[in-house]
Amino acid sequence: MTSSIRLDYNEFFQSKVDALKADGRYRTFATLERIAGQFPKALHHSPDGSIKEVTIWCSNDYLGMGQNPVVLEAMHTAIDNSGAGAGGTRNISGTTKYHVDLENSVADLHGKEAALVFSSGYTANEGSLGTLAKLLPDCVIYSDALNHASMIHGMRSSGAETKVFRHNDVEHLEELLKATDVRRPKIIAFESVYSMEGDIAPIAEIIALAEKYGAMTYLDEVHGVGLYGPRGGGVAEERGLMHRVDIVEGTFGKAYGLVGGYIAGSKPVIDAVRSFASTFIFTTSLPPAILAGAYASVEYLKNSSIERQRQRNNVAHFKKILNRDGLPYMQGESHIVPLVVGEATCCKMLTDILLNDYGIYVQPINYPTVPKGTERMRLTATAAHTLEDVYKFTGILKDLWEQNHLQHHAAVA
Repeated sequence: MTSSIRLDYNEFFQSKVDALKADGRYRTFATLERIAGQFPKALHHSPDGSIKEVTIWCSNDYLGMGQNPVVLEAMHTAIDNSGAGAGGTRNISGTTKYHVDLENSVADLHGKEAALVFSSGYTANEGSLGTLAKLLPDCVIYSDALNHASMIHGMRSSGAETKVFRHNDVEHLEELLKATDVRRPKIIAFESVYSMEGDIAPIAEIIALAEKYGAMTYLDEVHGVGLYGPRGGGVAEERGLMHRVDIVEGTFGKAYGLVGGYIAGSKPVIDAVRSFASTFIFTTSLPPAILAGAYASVEYLKNSSIERQRQRNNVAHFKKILNRDGLPYMQGESHIVPLVVGEATCCKMLTDILLNDYGIYVQPINYPTVPKGTERMRLTATAAHTLEDVYKFTGILKDLWEQNHLQHHAAVA
């Protein structure tokens, strides 16, 4: 017998979803099937059962390494040699030679004593920041205002006091550092490339403040590794600052073309995270094929700059045409191009038109990922795009802005 006081849970949750739809923020997923060897092409499977080829313009596989023959061969070999799964958590039975090789490779990439592989970049951030700040007595964390949700999650779970400084504002950061007891342990947590703005942190200035006020630096390089630096070590490597960063966090899920995350740093720091982080201890290990592919990708990009150069050329052409046509993108230093629409429903409408009418897949970025009024398309020209792809897409964007009477103006700061 149903209680008369029982809440109608389905109705309640449906009302929440309906509110999202009314606000233009309801997310729908396009069912895509990547075509081996043809990235950024993919097959789009529509709900009506139809299938058509599309070009992806919002992928994090920046260098096309998810299709690289060296990576695929390494993964096939690992499956043939070791099968599918790892067999458990790292602590029980899941630590394999593939883990050890990959961690040694990543430590070498960043010039650090040790590294630790996680199942994702999210769990790497959450587990590492949560653990380090919890272990340090009376620790205070200084967090950039636009840090990723995974970093925020880790800070909150640590229970440590967190002070948020304005995005990339080193003067505000120093104000907060000055106001803190000099004897308290401190961590400054920030990113190199901010993925929704496309800008890059003032890494040297932040490191200088950390050294001045006795803080550890925790640098999220997930959108930098593989892409920047002579060996793909990230923006810190490119700027000659890697040796002054205490902890680097990265991912295999973007420029390296696979999945998984890691941290690199001194042996005591890495061992402390390995020994205390719940997101590491209680998570089933990544399988051999993924680890072997990640190792192959990291090692390949230590020696090959062809993909990085091709991608940079594509990005430069892309931005040049957007500037010429006066389309409102946020002009950061990085490879990421956020094209601002400014309204959620309109943003979704434009991405639907691109997919349905032009065979171009872009996902709209709405609140709460970005502030209301700054809804955008986060565009990425990869190494796998051709100049023909760039010219075609920019021409379509220009026409859409004119046809829908959207605002053309100077590039957004």
